[in-house]
Amino acid sequence: MDVRTTTLSNGMTVVTDHMPHLKTAALGVWVRTGSREETLEQNGITHLLEHMAFKGTLSRTALEIAEQIEAVGGELNAATSIEHTSYYARVLEEDVPLAVDLLSDILQHSVFDKGELEREKHVILQELGAAIDSPEDRAFDLFQSTAWPDQPLGRPILGTTESVKGFSTEALQGYLEDRYRGPDMVLSAAGAVDHDALVSLAEEKFVKIRPEPAIQTAGAQYKGGENSLVKDLMEAQILIGFEGRPYKSKDYYAIQILASILGGGMSSRLFQEVREKHGLCYAIYSFHWAFSDTGAFAIHAATSQGDIPPLLELIVYELQQAGETISEREVERSRAQIRAGLMMALESPTARAGQIARQILVHGRVMDINEISERIEEVTAADIRRVAKEVFCGSMPTLTAVGPVNNLMKVEDFANKLAEPLLQAAAN
Repeated sequence: MDVRTTTLSNGMTVVTDHMPHLKTAALGVWVRTGSREETLEQNGITHLLEHMAFKGTLSRTALEIAEQIEAVGGELNAATSIEHTSYYARVLEEDVPLAVDLLSDILQHSVFDKGELEREKHVILQELGAAIDSPEDRAFDLFQSTAWPDQPLGRPILGTTESVKGFSTEALQGYLEDRYRGPDMVLSAAGAVDHDALVSLAEEKFVKIRPEPAIQTAGAQYKGGENSLVKDLMEAQILIGFEGRPYKSKDYYAIQILASILGGGMSSRLFQEVREKHGLCYAIYSFHWAFSDTGAFAIHAATSQGDIPPLLELIVYELQQAGETISEREVERSRAQIRAGLMMALESPTARAGQIARQILVHGRVMDINEISERIEEVTAADIRRVAKEVFCGSMPTLTAVGPVNNLMKVEDFANKLAEPLLQAAAN
């Protein structure tokens, strides 16, 4: 790796990973702001702003932005998540200056034309409608709002029909000025890119970015509970979750490995036991979401109405077993999967640019691949068994479902069944 970082006069970080064998570069701006930075009235504005950034600036129309990047065979896109927003491009080596110019233009000189705004609101309302029509999306939205009720982390990234309709040009401009600050922004590039040249370009182009950091929002409070939406569907979408671990937790890698062992692939415990041996679902997997101050460990399953009770009983059993029987052999297999993913990301300039940008935003530095590998290697089966017990019995579960779910187990019953072995052990 040839990673270099520089802090600009406005507080913005420029980070690069030069990959000499490539003739293309992936680069973009990552911002420490997402849906969890929004007030209730602002819900969805981060996502709308990401869309509107491409709809015209003081010097370019929306069509000109698209034509200029595509005229050199490049790509320009963006994404909004719960804690970060990114605007990124993929271009040939000689077109890096154009990509920087376009990115700096849309992030500093967007006009948020009222006509364009109304059209884009309509597009996002269609996107909202598609999410509402998707049982899986609805189950995930219910999961988020149940795990973190009445707080930004529990609200949908897309916002609501009412909030999206209410946004104005002035609201977008105000949010951009409040949240897009130098210390909270990273210009990241990987591939055929020269660090010093990129720093010079960034100093020249990002002149309107304010040097004061954005005000940080209050921390999230995981609650848990249950919420279901009964619908006449063929399949039920079920999510079972627990409070997870934040990025900087000492158990971060242990819980990532736990998620992989339980439901990270076709050889995982849940897939083999629930789907392959018992045929109780079409799809099942587990995952861990990490955030700056909290997290969520969850299992998603898609099943038929009649299979819901035995499915949940078997999941309870597998979660109990995770705290007792996870072996070093399973840990090593999951370590190998994670290591492979890390190494594959090093070979993709797009993945690498995103990886080092997020590391700067989360940790304040780029983590060396050897350091990450060492931390993964340090995790033992005993660590994972301990984390499994702490996670699965340390907080109220979150249980959400959409579809024919009249026979869904109560979350209190699920929690009690899960804790039975521990209570029995304590009694003895």
